[in-house]
Amino acid sequence: MVAILIFALGILGLVALGGTAVSSQSDAQYRTEASSLADAIAGEIALGVNRTSEATKLATLAAFAHQPNPVPATIPAPCAFAGAAIDPVAAPGVAALLARAANATPPIPGLPGATVANQQIFIDAPGNFNRVVITLCWKTASDNAWRRHTLVTYVN
Repeated sequence: MVAILIFALGILGLVALGGTAVSSQSDAQYRTEASSLADAIAGEIALGVNRTSEATKLATLAAFAHQPNPVPATIPAPCAFAGAAIDPVAAPGVAALLARAANATPPIPGLPGATVANQQIFIDAPGNFNRVVITLCWKTASDNAWRRHTLVTYVN
């Protein structure tokens, strides 16, 4: 009887461990996807900037802003951004990647619970060395708080 009890407790422990492993693997997958998408967005922005003059560079860089409010700070704001959305005609590659993050482009899975309104591209130009802050947020059904990935890059 005691042996069966010990065996049953061991099996229950393994089942609980399996659930935790699956959850951790999913989290790692979403973080990898967010990192890949943020990197692709930064690449599209760097390639899409017209560098013929400083004024042209700043104007084309500003066209990549998406939901720029609130300003990114050291303490992250909730993933509820506001402001003008990116123009899909002016920046089709970046708009497509934001739609992919929002899971709006099947069959490629995006980030769970994400919408285009939960993503931000903040352009800090001409000040701060043309800093670009890309924040992607997602939330699974079991999450209480938003998860985020933030990439900071400089476009010169």
